[in-house]
Amino acid sequence: MDRLIGFDPQLLSELFFTAINIFILFFGLSYLLFNPVRDVLEKRRQKIAGELKSAEEDQKAAEALKAEYELKLKDIHKEADAILEEARRKGKAREAEIIEEAKAEAARIVARGSREVELERKKALDDMKQEIVSIASLMAGKVVSASIDTTVQDSLIEETLKEMGESTWQS
Repeated sequence: MDRLIGFDPQLLSELFFTAINIFILFFGLSYLLFNPVRDVLEKRRQKIAGELKSAEEDQKAAEALKAEYELKLKDIHKEADAILEEARRKGKAREAEIIEEAKAEAARIVARGSREVELERKKALDDMKQEIVSIASLMAGKVVSASIDTTVQDSLIEETLKEMGESTWQS
């Protein structure tokens, strides 16, 4: 009978030596190849873990900076709003001040105009009084020249003065 696999002593000895060679080869290669590859892989794993940790720390720092930036940005917006509000308040105060100055100036102009009108009125009254006096003296001169004696002349002057009143001459 023929067997498919014949376990004769030569096959068994070759299998034994092959197994020992494979075992020696495995340990030799593992010492020469597997351990350095494992070391490289371990170093790479540690490097990647370190980079991930560093990236996580950087991300946390970036988030903290972002939060700080947003807080500062809000503060800047608040400060800008405060500055604008202060400028508006000052503008309104200045507007009220300018309006008040304009009203005061208008009142001064009106008062000055009133004084000028009063002065012009008084000047016109004085001019009229002077004209009346000059007309009265011309009339008196004509009457005197028409041969009126001094008693008549004095009575005419007294009469004219009484008609005009003493308050006219005193102002």
